[in-house]
Amino acid sequence: MRFPGFIRAATAVDLPAIDALLTQAFGGTAEVALVHALRGAGLMRGEQVIPLGDDLIGYYALSAMVAPQGWLCLAPVAIAPDWQRRGHGRRMVAQLVAWADRTATTVVVLGPPAFYASAGFSSEAAARLTSPHPLDHTLLAGCGAQAPQVALRYPAAFK
Repeated sequence: MRFPGFIRAATAVDLPAIDALLTQAFGGTAEVALVHALRGAGLMRGEQVIPLGDDLIGYYALSAMVAPQGWLCLAPVAIAPDWQRRGHGRRMVAQLVAWADRTATTVVVLGPPAFYASAGFSSEAAARLTSPHPLDHTLLAGCGAQAPQVALRYPAAFK
């Protein structure tokens, strides 16, 4: 039986496997294009993977928000289809939330509220934000109980 390794920073060697994982997990290449655009624009602030031997079963990307300055955006988050619903995505995202809380780095995510809340993100903290995306699917980590009243501006790659 094989077990996934510890979550670690992605390296240049991982890039083809990241593209393959995103394509497999999302059933297309839109997320691959998003990641390439964020890298190309110099907005990528971190990429983490879950290795399994020479393969990858998990991935997430953190990119810089246009506004507010210093805030990060979590997207995409992917787990290989054969490894989904085993807690790996929650483990990966919860580790990120713990880091955001410790460093007081605000991270925005747009996605399923139940999943991200179970990993430590807060929809209540995002209540006073304005966004071009639905606020009922916008959650925050690392900002304490409530974020200031600000407008979110995502990188152009998210359009």
